[in-house]
Amino acid sequence: MKKISHLELLDFNENPNVGVFCRTNDNVAFIRKALSKKVKKKIISAIDVELVELSIADATIVGSLLAFNSKGAVVTDFVDVDTIKVIKDQGFDVCVISDKLNAAGNDILVNDHGALVHPDLEKESIEEIEATFKVPISKGTIGSLKTVGMAAVVTNKGLLCHPKVSDEEKRLLEKVFDVNVMIGTVNHGSPVIGSGLVANTKGAIIGKLTTGIEMGRIEEALGFLE
Repeated sequence: MKKISHLELLDFNENPNVGVFCRTNDNVAFIRKALSKKVKKKIISAIDVELVELSIADATIVGSLLAFNSKGAVVTDFVDVDTIKVIKDQGFDVCVISDKLNAAGNDILVNDHGALVHPDLEKESIEEIEATFKVPISKGTIGSLKTVGMAAVVTNKGLLCHPKVSDEEKRLLEKVFDVNVMIGTVNHGSPVIGSGLVANTKGAIIGKLTTGIEMGRIEEALGFLE
């Protein structure tokens, strides 16, 4: 098998939880502000996207508060007008979620085939999210975790998820996202995949504590080997 991707081990200002501070699709990545030029260059090299710095209500946890695919973006309701404009300027329909569960990045897992959301989201919120992403929505858990956006990372080529995913959950993931599903960990044993991994179909940035064995799983799960 040969590698066909770019993987980059990184931390953001000495924090290996890169997924908390960044979110990407195949064209654009939104990242927290105040990262060094060197780090930003490595992100671009790995996932080959336009990089857009973002602050959501002065919070740096962009990856936890924002979810998007190629069609639309869902963002927490304490976002300001200027930030919505920045997101819209990248060509997205934007849905501001006013549910009590409003950490969109934590509570939504999405690609261009489907989305899985926190099972306690309101029906009205789910309808708005579905209209924004333009894909079917399912409720569910991963490894019994309701914060599905942090329990897995999905692209249009593959999905890596929490090692305690049940067979039933795995079948639902395969059906929703139309990709192969594998289990793994990041950052030397963390099962919360979304906290330490940011990926698209072209590459990934991975928390710096991640081991070689964990990286091998990431490459295989996300279709980076052929």
